[in-house]
Amino acid sequence: MWIVFLGPPGAGKGTQTARLCGYLNFPHLSTGEMLRGAIQEGTNVGRLAAQFMNYGQLVPDPIVMKIVADRLDKPDSSHGCLFDGFPRTIGQAESLDELLASRGQKLDVAIELRGNEPELINRMLKRAVQERRADDNPATITQRMDVYKRQTEPLVNYYRERGNLQVVDAMQSPDEVFEEIRRCVDERAGAGKVG
Repeated sequence: MWIVFLGPPGAGKGTQTARLCGYLNFPHLSTGEMLRGAIQEGTNVGRLAAQFMNYGQLVPDPIVMKIVADRLDKPDSSHGCLFDGFPRTIGQAESLDELLASRGQKLDVAIELRGNEPELINRMLKRAVQERRADDNPATITQRMDVYKRQTEPLVNYYRERGNLQVVDAMQSPDEVFEEIRRCVDERAGAGKVG
């Protein structure tokens, strides 16, 4: 099963994807974590990505798609994956569809986590302190919200038009959010637990 999580920064995509990963026993593909790891390791891709991420900009699609394709080549991804923070643009969504089709697969569901922007900003500011994330500062958060609205929100319509979209209220408790997500996934996979 192939699942995409959508939602603005701070909506809980990483938290909920990790929980669902445990439920499904599937790998969790977070392009943000993969890119931050590459930056910390000082790889060529990491140095390129840092030039964009440090200013709250999206990393160009060819760099992101290279990381995704390489990750999907690993054996644990042969039957499914949870995509967290990817795709972020229509171009990436189309490239993902093509990549999956070339492997005889297709996206099963896109889950949109919706939330209140001021509360999401507060969440990110708290996370910045707790996780010591330099990319979660007020200026960068504002930039990321603007980039999301311009470039990523169109994905909601992209997946709605394809019949893949499920909407979940991200302002509920984490347990309530997870239960809604679990129901969406179980409905797409058929009765009972997947995995």
